[in-house]
Formats: sequence, structure tokens, C-alpha cells
Amino acid sequence: MSEKFDVIIIGAGPGGYVAAVRCAQLGLKTACVEKRKTLGGTCLNVGCIPSKALLSSSEKFEEAEHHFAEIGIDAKVRLNLKKMMAFKDGVVEANTKGIEFLFKKNKVTRLEGTGKILAAGKVDVDGTVYEADNIIIATGSDVVSLPGIEIDEKKIVSSTGALELPEVPRSMVVIGGGVIGLELGTVYRRLGAEVTVVEFMDQILPGMDGEVRKEANKLFSKQGIKFKLSSKVTSAKPGITGVKLMVEPAAGGEAEEVRADVVLMAVGRKPYTEGLGLEEVGVKLDERGRVEVDEFFESSVEGIYAIGDVIKGPMLAHKAEDEGVVLAEMLAGQSGHIDYNCIPGVVYTWPEVASVGQTEEQLKEAGVAYNAGKFPFMANGRARAMGCTDGFVKILACAKTDRVLGAHMIGPNVGDLVQEVVSVMEFEGTAEDIARTCHAHPTLTEVVKEAGLAVHKRPIHI
Repeated sequence: MSEKFDVIIIGAGPGGYVAAVRCAQLGLKTACVEKRKTLGGTCLNVGCIPSKALLSSSEKFEEAEHHFAEIGIDAKVRLNLKKMMAFKDGVVEANTKGIEFLFKKNKVTRLEGTGKILAAGKVDVDGTVYEADNIIIATGSDVVSLPGIEIDEKKIVSSTGALELPEVPRSMVVIGGGVIGLELGTVYRRLGAEVTVVEFMDQILPGMDGEVRKEANKLFSKQGIKFKLSSKVTSAKPGITGVKLMVEPAAGGEAEEVRADVVLMAVGRKPYTEGLGLEEVGVKLDERGRVEVDEFFESSVEGIYAIGDVIKGPMLAHKAEDEGVVLAEMLAGQSGHIDYNCIPGVVYTWPEVASVGQTEEQLKEAGVAYNAGKFPFMANGRARAMGCTDGFVKILACAKTDRVLGAHMIGPNVGDLVQEVVSVMEFEGTAEDIARTCHAHPTLTEVVKEAGLAVHKRPIHI
């Protein structure tokens, strides 16, 4: 028998590494198991971080190519994809090494290898057994494909393969109009590919506010992305020159042949629970393969916990991080709490899309009386000065108490702007609180203030 720990965490993604650091800060002897050579999980290695590097780089490329002349900058621009990919790789390396530093600083023991739970309190890592009073499953999620369509990471790629393409394809079909599909589709559209998004639903960004979804569709279409909504891909066959897809109406009907150099599969992700020994030790999973946990993140087996993408809730890095911190504090005898209604979601396209709380559709379905206030970026001085006037901010507040119930935004930097509303909601604040708070001028944040004023029909600048 090898070394014993207070806590062993399986998985070093955002949930796992944050939980490990917090456990160690609280004085718990902590180990983290990770099979990758680098720490940070999907997010830092092949997800959030590299995709944002490419989004930022491609955004600058498009600005230089198409918009610099509008503001008096004449420049000849040439894409160097190899350098752009190298920049992305450098960003990833810096972030993953940062996690290594945090582990050393906080004395977290790193166990490199594949972890398997043998029983409550026992974890096997490539043949070596370790003991722990508590085991946390933080293995994240994996890509999924459609039935009969195989991802080869060359012509039919997942998000992982899309981050490593050796050249910009002339044409790309994105299967799935959600966050990942739109972000990576946007990258390659900016770099010169003809991009078509096939979405099963009647609108892109399923689950988001209806008004924001329509505006996003309009703006992305204007940018050159083509959409096939209410459509399903029934087959995708790679050949010498590309991929041949058969696309049908979602409700059934005549199939259409579509061809593309590269196909990006972006229909969602599934919890990564295979090979962990969960069935053998009696850990219950739900119908979607997620670990069933109670309000303390404990599974059906005492001493085995789970956080992040392997349990219910949005598959978001920051949701996993918060769960990791709360669980660590509870294991150390403290208390913790997460308000899942206050977890923001962001799409890092341009313009960005951000939301928190309830949508109008959800409030109507629940029969909740509410007031809505909306303000456009077109009427904001800073947005005009930036040349970024598309979109709006919408705030939803309870008709009786004025408490903020949700906010939905599309526009420049809304991924940052939404955080003000998140904080107000965490403190059960009102639209009036936002409206009465002084915002610096000229800033984009004034759009949030004006939306708060608009809830009570008294915006100043429209």
C-alpha cells in the first residue's frame, strides 16, 4: 500500500485543480491524478484557452484586413497560420505551467497516470494503490458524435482537431449551432473559409434568450456564416477531396447533398466516467451517464464525491471551479453554497453573447410577472468610438419586487459586462440598484445602467 492522503482528486481540469489547490490551502493532504502530461484538463489544453487564443488572433486579423482602413490605418495583411497556431500553443503552455507552479506552491502531490477507484478510500493509478479519506471525481467531459459518423480529426474533426488544422479549409460545415460550433466556425470564417452551420433546432444557441438568439443569427449571417436551421445531418462520408454530407429537414423530408473540405462535429459533450470503476464500487449514474450527487456533492457511495461536467448542470469551467472550492471547504468542516441561477454563460464570438439567470421564455412558462429593460449599443458613446455598435443589453426584473431575475446581452465585451449583473443577483439586488449606481463615462458599462433604467421606462439616451 502506498501513501495515504486526506483527499485524492481524479482529474486536473478547472474543477479538479482548483479543488486540489483549495483543499491544500485548508490544510488537507491532497493528491491529484491526471493522465495527461500537462495539467489543466480539456479547458486549458484543447478547449477554453486555445480556442480563445484563436478567437482573439482571428479577430485581429479580420480587423486588420477589413476594418483598419475605416479608421485611417492602411495596411497590407497576410495570414501566417503556422505562427498563429504557435501563439496559441504558447498560450496553452504558459497556462498549464502555471498550474504546475500552483501545485508546487500549495504542496499538492501530482499523480501522473490513469486513476481507477477500487473502493471507497482506494484509488489505483497505473498499478499503484493510494488511500484517501475522500475521493473527488473531476474527470470532465468528452466529445460526442452523431450515430454512424466517425470523427477522424482530419476531415471530420471535433473541437480538438479544429484547433490543430494545418491549413484553412476552403469550406467548413459545422454540425451544431451551439457555443463551440459558433466560436470555432467564427475563427475559420474570419480566416477565409466558407462556413455553413447545420442546426437541428429552429434557431442557434439553444437554451439562450430568444431575442438574443435571433439577433445573433442576424449578425453572424451578415458576417458571412450560412445557416441551415431545423435540419439534421444523416451521414457524413470523407473522401479524397473532402466530405459528403446528407442533410434533411429535422421534421423529415427530402435529403440534400452538401460538400465541405472539413466538417466540425459540435453537437455537445458527454460526461467522462468510463474506466473509473464506478459501476463496480456502486456509484450511481443518471440516464445521461452523470454521477448522481446530493447537495454536498457526495455520490451514492460515502466518501466518493463528484464535481463539474460529470454531474448535472451546465458544462462550464467556472461552474466546476466554484463546485471544487465549495466541496473543498465542506470537506475541511466549513460551509459553502452555489446559486446555480447566478452562473453566467458566454459565447466568445464577435459580438460576444452573454447571459445569466432566467430567460423571458422561462419566466413566461413559469407564470412569473416581470419587467424588461433593453438598451442598444448604438446609443452608447464608447461603442460608437470603438466602431462596435451591434447588439443590446436586456435586464429582466420581478414586476413586484424589482429583483433582477436575469440579463441577456449581445455586443462588444458583454462577457465582461455580464459580471455586474451576476454580482447584483448574488446579493438579491434590483434593477433600480443598477440604475442608481454611478458608471464611468464613456464606457460600455453605461449600457448596463441604461438597461436598468429602461426596466422602469426611464433610459436617458434613447
